[in-house]
Parts: sequence; structure tokens; C-alpha cells
Amino acid sequence: MTPESLFSLASAAVLPGWLALAFAPLARARLVLLARVIAVLLSGLYVSLLVTGLAGDGPPAGASFNTLDGVRLLLSSPQALLAGWVHYLVFDLWVGSWEAEDNSVPHWLLLPCLALTFVAGPTGLLLYHLVKAGRKRRA
Repeated sequence: MTPESLFSLASAAVLPGWLALAFAPLARARLVLLARVIAVLLSGLYVSLLVTGLAGDGPPAGASFNTLDGVRLLLSSPQALLAGWVHYLVFDLWVGSWEAEDNSVPHWLLLPCLALTFVAGPTGLLLYHLVKAGRKRRA
């Protein structure tokens, strides 16, 4: 499969997980589990991308986690960029499943947190914590 087709597949594969989280109050434990299973399966894709990427020529000279330019070089191949994208998809879905598992936040307040976690991970996580803290202060 080409990196482009794997990108499309991975991007589509997370959608059922996010839909499950949006409908979590209907069957919270099962729907959160479904989202997590999808995240774990995509983790397998991530690992295979890393292994096959390292089995080739390896990272380009100067690639590292120590500088912004080094990270740019790490992500300079389509396969490495795809691995980074899958990493993003998996972690955001996992964080969303963790948010949805929390019964202390009403679902109608959780939905904007999930939406933001889906499109801008840390922003949704921050909103979730602000909502949760605000509710604790009011209680």
C-alpha cells in the first residue's frame, strides 16, 4: 500500500472511534472500548511504519529530536510523516476515550472537548480540564 492510501485508511479508521465517543452515554463502557480497540489497532500500523522505515536507509543525516530542524528531517520522508500522523491520530483518540470515560462531566459539556481533542488534541484536553475544574469549584 502506498503512504497516501495508508493515510486515507488511517484517517478514516479513527472516525468510528470518535463517533462511538460522541454516543458514549448510550453504552459508555462498550463504546469507549471500541474507540480504544481502534486506537490499539492503529498503534500496530504505527509500529509497522517505524519498523519498515528504520529497515530502509534510516533517518537522513542530521535528523534528531534535539532541534526543530532535526525533527523536520526526521519527518522528511512520506513514511515518517505518515507515522507522525498515525501517532497523532492514535494519541488523540486515546485521550478522547479517557475524557469520555469520565462520568463526572455531563456529556453535553464533554462534546465540545471531544470535538477539540479530535481536531486540536491538546486544546481539547485543556478545555476538558477547565470544564472539570469549573464543575468541581461549583460543587
